[in-house]
Amino acid sequence: MSTPDTRPTSEQWPIAVAMLPFPASQDAPADTWVDHLAEVAFEGFTEVDLTDCWIRPGDLTPARIEELREALATVGLDPVALSAIRRSVIDPEMGDDNLAYSHRTIDAAAALGTKIVSFGLHRPLLPAQRQAFWFWTEEGPVDATDADTWALAVTRLRELGRHAAEVGVELSLEMYEDTLLGTAESSVRLVHDIGQDNVGLNPDLGNLVRLHRPIEDFQAAVEACLPVSNYWHVKSYFRDEDRAAGTYVAMPAPMEMGSVSYRKAIRTAVEAGFTGPFCVEHYGGDGLSVSARNARYIRRMLAVATGEARESVLRAAEAAR
Repeated sequence: MSTPDTRPTSEQWPIAVAMLPFPASQDAPADTWVDHLAEVAFEGFTEVDLTDCWIRPGDLTPARIEELREALATVGLDPVALSAIRRSVIDPEMGDDNLAYSHRTIDAAAALGTKIVSFGLHRPLLPAQRQAFWFWTEEGPVDATDADTWALAVTRLRELGRHAAEVGVELSLEMYEDTLLGTAESSVRLVHDIGQDNVGLNPDLGNLVRLHRPIEDFQAAVEACLPVSNYWHVKSYFRDEDRAAGTYVAMPAPMEMGSVSYRKAIRTAVEAGFTGPFCVEHYGGDGLSVSARNARYIRRMLAVATGEARESVLRAAEAAR
């Protein structure tokens, strides 16, 4: 567990932004990468998550990886994390290919100086999801829950964890509905079954809060997940439920305005010893601006959770006497 001497201060704490707001740019010239990354830096970020819907570092040549390194250095961004999404290593059709891609992604992350790679077990969106206004309002693929599927997930994720450890990278497993990482209980159990110090959880509970169906209690999930977490995708939603009518609605919201309390969740995380980076995400509208707002909110909540806010208020009050 972290202590005040070992955890970052609220200002030092790494808070990255996902590259979700930007178009796929795998084959774009490096100057386009600089353009996108400069927008990120202009919003005040010093860390970035190289989300692979923007660029797939695992599919770049060594020369292009070097171009990406230079682009990041040009704008002063630290690629603290790389998130590989919808590349499940237990996908019934693409699992083998996704495993190979995941290994390439780990090597690319190491070459870029990235500290954490986040993998999940969610699969590509189905046609109905791609056509929906919000993709989470339609049902997506569902993982089998038999013993053989569980064993395959443990084996393959442990293999990736060992590879990551060899090159000095941490692995984080992203929570997502209807996968083996779809509940707090199964996610924590999967981390424990993998049993490697460099493999932790990415408790992206926003993926669950937005579902148009009953969900598990957010704060209880935070309490269960954060002790084994090493990275945290965060986002929020306005959520409304009419359980008698069976009606559930959710839409994106800034973290301080959504239907769950990140003030309480961040305090719980700090008390549990969490010291990993945050990654702010937002769907719809100007996602980058909302993400920047969320990052400022997180720093305030970290100051509250670590006691820095209290100390600052007391010093100011004392000086005013």
